[in-house]
Amino acid sequence: MAEQQWERRGVRAEEARAWADLVATARRTVADGLVVGTSGNVSVRVGETVLVTPSGVPYDRLTPDDVTGVGLDGRQVLGRLVPTSELPMHLAVYRTTDARAVVHTHAVHATAVSTLVRELPLIHYMAAALGGPVRVAPYATYGTDELAENMLHALTGRSGCLLQNHGTITHGATLDQAYDRTAQLEWMCRLWLTASSVPGLTPSLLSPEQLAQVGERLRGYGQRG
Repeated sequence: MAEQQWERRGVRAEEARAWADLVATARRTVADGLVVGTSGNVSVRVGETVLVTPSGVPYDRLTPDDVTGVGLDGRQVLGRLVPTSELPMHLAVYRTTDARAVVHTHAVHATAVSTLVRELPLIHYMAAALGGPVRVAPYATYGTDELAENMLHALTGRSGCLLQNHGTITHGATLDQAYDRTAQLEWMCRLWLTASSVPGLTPSLLSPEQLAQVGERLRGYGQRG
């Protein structure tokens, strides 16, 4: 019965499952303190459709009936709620990478770091999991093509970056991977801020060569099926 209701509204079963996962991920960003209220947004690509959190709707109020989707050209193809104002950033990622999911937050420590440096210092080897030193995209007004362009430059060769005076954005092959990269980025920013706050001491940093070695090891990390 549920599947028939989805089909009558033009939503495929695959999209319905992806929407449920998207809502769960969006709620997780709030529960883990990465966003406050309706700040931040999440999207997932299903074929040529991008499902995305709607603008200004608290995540705990989202239901299966609120599915919101757009084409890669930005034209709305599913739902009636207005998509997130940060849609240009999400679409820019999907148009230029093989990403299947994007997570954008206003995480406190990451946002603080974005106001201090142009690149997150190599405080921990997990920067390799994001492709290398994490860059800071220059500030631009939210929801603009300028911000999306700045973000793309900062993301070159990376799966995450900081947005100056704004927050974070990461992408991945799955919602879980994109979310984990966001959480890892926030943790590294918190680590650097904590180490940098000790009076009279300067944190040791990794060299590019050391990070490259970690990158090689990470390629074989995890279970093999």
